[in-house]
Amino acid sequence: MPLILITNDDGITAGGIRELVSIALKYGEVLVVAPDSPQSAQGHAITIESPLFVRESSVFGEGVKAYECSGTPVDCVKIAKSVLLDGRVPDICVSGINHGSNAAVNILYSGTMSAAMEASLEGVPSVGFSFLDYRADADFSVCRPYVERIIEHVLENGMEEGNLYNVNIPNLPAEQIKGIKICRQADARWVEEYRAGEDPRGRPYYWLSGNFVNNDEREDADANALQAGYVSLVPSQHDLTNYASLARLQGMEGEFATAGGGTIANTGVAGKQRLEQF
Repeated sequence: MPLILITNDDGITAGGIRELVSIALKYGEVLVVAPDSPQSAQGHAITIESPLFVRESSVFGEGVKAYECSGTPVDCVKIAKSVLLDGRVPDICVSGINHGSNAAVNILYSGTMSAAMEASLEGVPSVGFSFLDYRADADFSVCRPYVERIIEHVLENGMEEGNLYNVNIPNLPAEQIKGIKICRQADARWVEEYRAGEDPRGRPYYWLSGNFVNNDEREDADANALQAGYVSLVPSQHDLTNYASLARLQGMEGEFATAGGGTIANTGVAGKQRLEQF
């Protein structure tokens, strides 16, 4: 039977991971390793200055091996690989189902996606699932057919040219979701605002808020596909190289390689003009 590693960032008692475990049990043996408390927006943080505590959990009932970890979502994947799996390699890692969107730039902040990415770094085909409903009582059952379809596809076919999918599901009634669209990451970001206040002891504080700004008009951008009623699937990766500028910069390597603390003046007029483009 396939071995399925499950994790999340909302904590081991969250409704989304309960739905994910229920789905995964149809396809194989399940191992759950999840944070013992909510760890949203932890990104790829790891714990290095304090010990990790791991306790077996019965929250999913008999037949499901589950552990709660005192660390971050990435810690959960690392401790699973290094300790709990005892040398076994999962056939797939699934993370989520997250409360709220991890589309566009959210992937960089997301503990859900960072946990999936950590497993993908180890060569494990990995999928992060997110549902665009922030309510504590969100009904994750609308996600079920899409989660099933993607898990089945990965178990049957693996992943070509990479091993990480970022899947977001719109907050719509089941009959209004149009299907799955294969997307690119939208060129969109958060414009932050810090709201100032004062606590009861007179100490000033700042509370992060902001607005999500999407200037990407492409239909296959994940944020736009979600807005149009589709489940978005973005093939993702941990390689952050900007390949669009790589070739241009490689052609200028000689201008950077000035010996003995050379300056921009050593490159000549043409080289100086090109460097000033930055």
